[in-house]
Amino acid sequence: MIIVIDFGSQFNQLIARRVREHNVYCQVEPSDISIDRIKELNPKGIILSGGPASIYEENSPSVDTVLFDLGIPVLGICYGMHYMVHALGGVIQRAQKREYGFARLQITADTPLFKDMEPAFQCWMSHGDSTKELPKGFVVTASTENTAIAAVAHGKKQFYGLQFHPEVEHSVNGTLMLKHFLFDICQCEKNWTMESFSEGAISQIREAVGDQKVIMGLSGGVDSSVAATLIHKAIGQNLYCIFVDNGLLRHNEKTQLEKRLVANLDMNIKFVDAAEIFLAALKGVTDPETKRKIIGSMFIQVFDAEAKKIPGAGFLGQGTLYPDIIESKSAFGGPTSIIKSHHNVGGLPKKMKLKLIEPLQLLFKDEVRKLGLTLGIHEDLIWRQPFPGPGLAIRIMGDITPERLDILRQTDTILLEEIRKAGFYRKLWQSFAVLLPIKSVGVMGDKRTFGNCVAIRAVTSNDAMTADWAKLPHTLLGKISNRIINEVDDINRVVYDITSKPPGTIEWE
Repeated sequence: MIIVIDFGSQFNQLIARRVREHNVYCQVEPSDISIDRIKELNPKGIILSGGPASIYEENSPSVDTVLFDLGIPVLGICYGMHYMVHALGGVIQRAQKREYGFARLQITADTPLFKDMEPAFQCWMSHGDSTKELPKGFVVTASTENTAIAAVAHGKKQFYGLQFHPEVEHSVNGTLMLKHFLFDICQCEKNWTMESFSEGAISQIREAVGDQKVIMGLSGGVDSSVAATLIHKAIGQNLYCIFVDNGLLRHNEKTQLEKRLVANLDMNIKFVDAAEIFLAALKGVTDPETKRKIIGSMFIQVFDAEAKKIPGAGFLGQGTLYPDIIESKSAFGGPTSIIKSHHNVGGLPKKMKLKLIEPLQLLFKDEVRKLGLTLGIHEDLIWRQPFPGPGLAIRIMGDITPERLDILRQTDTILLEEIRKAGFYRKLWQSFAVLLPIKSVGVMGDKRTFGNCVAIRAVTSNDAMTADWAKLPHTLLGKISNRIINEVDDINRVVYDITSKPPGTIEWE
């Protein structure tokens, strides 16, 4: 295996993904990991991630320097390179000219990382500090116009540093560099697949749970369905699933999910109708974070009440993915700034006294889909587009009322029908409608109207960490708009969201 030491970069899990794409297992560990823990994991190689800090800032992240005495190959990326150089006796300084974005890398010395590559190619930089002096035994292996020391190596100790980010798609040959690190330097084997992950996870769950019961909130989405199936394969009928209808679902979603879940996942599933109490708690609430917190709190109350009816439960299963964790990370003291709260990360009442089982917490969505197919889950569930836990509440800007929910449900139904007909449903990461808190003047049937405005959001992505707005055909957008305005009462304007992530998020709230 390979471990990535997290120095706070938003890219650290992307590094892990790139490693896994080569069928080598990889996991991210915090920078305060102990040497004993590293020895226990027994990695074939260690990657030091980038990060937003400067090496000379107070409380900048660090790792036990004994790491460099373990005889394990190390690859430092950006801040990771700075830390390695600094820790081993080199000098890092503020760069005379900061370098962000594309740069042309010129190879200046042979190194296994750059094997079979052209002498110059594009890389992607993001740094304000640079290496001034190298530690003993290191040599410069590449440079750019603005950065004289853009890559370094200590061949004997197998330490390598890259000022740029090989894990991002913008860096030409970045994937090849990681491949060389894994196989030529670390001597890894290609033995990690979704099949092996599944077998290992099932074995671990079975060993941890034993004869106890696991309860789990099931939404019918990809994440919870795959997590539930994995747990079910480990402990069978000792898994008890609870589906909470919060009144914020799409049209006929409860009925469709019930049919699919019961038909495809032979499990204990209880459906709870809690729409009335959710809508009462949300009445008059317009702030996005307040909505999320109320929905999360209400879910826990309802779930807790149902869980108490299941005697002998010792574990709580959740379908949490890594993007959920990293976006809520600062709540746990991590270096990454908070983006938005997630109802399934933290917030569980201590009185529940249940141990967590989150078998997917180190996976991205595309990996979860591959795992689901490996587990034999029906494709309709596997390819269901992500739907947020708070449901339509965060797709209604402003007050949530039964009337506004009906408007959005009708709009969303039309949108998804046309997206499917046009063959775009699986090509898109998400496609949905947002009801805006504004009205505009229109003309319908020769009469003046003052109706609602809805926004259409459709994005492409691999993992939800970044996303681009989908370039849907104008004819398709026109058809969607025409149907919505003609078929949904009180809507007279449709707009299309062309914002990428970042700077926006995928959901509007």
